[in-house]
Amino acid sequence: MSVWMQKARQLVMMKAKYATASAIATAVDYTLYLMLVDRVFSPAPSNVISYTCGVLVNFVLQRFFVFELQRRASHAFLLAMLVSLGGMAISTGIVAGLSMLAFFAQHQFITKLCATGIVFFYNFYFKRYVFEKRFV
Repeated sequence: MSVWMQKARQLVMMKAKYATASAIATAVDYTLYLMLVDRVFSPAPSNVISYTCGVLVNFVLQRFFVFELQRRASHAFLLAMLVSLGGMAISTGIVAGLSMLAFFAQHQFITKLCATGIVFFYNFYFKRYVFEKRFV
């Protein structure tokens, strides 16, 4: 197998592990979001709370099961939280914006799904940089 094929395979495997960790964190995020939205808070604050909980779960899973840490853990945590703040801003903006439309306001699961899908790719590449000091 060529070096290029090995690197491509490693990247695919890493994305699979990342997707698994993200699925678990997303389950936490979605569960909390759907419990909070319209019952306790409006969509934007519900997203901030649920996203934050998902971020913490995701950090732990990524730290131990996805990426090879190339920094001090405390430094990686701070950088990961900064990246997550960007992801939360993007996600909350999407949720708030889509929730202004009648269809999305009535179907919050779909609203959250749209935001999650877009932020997934942003998070993967920036978190990889946080843990491994490289994007690709």
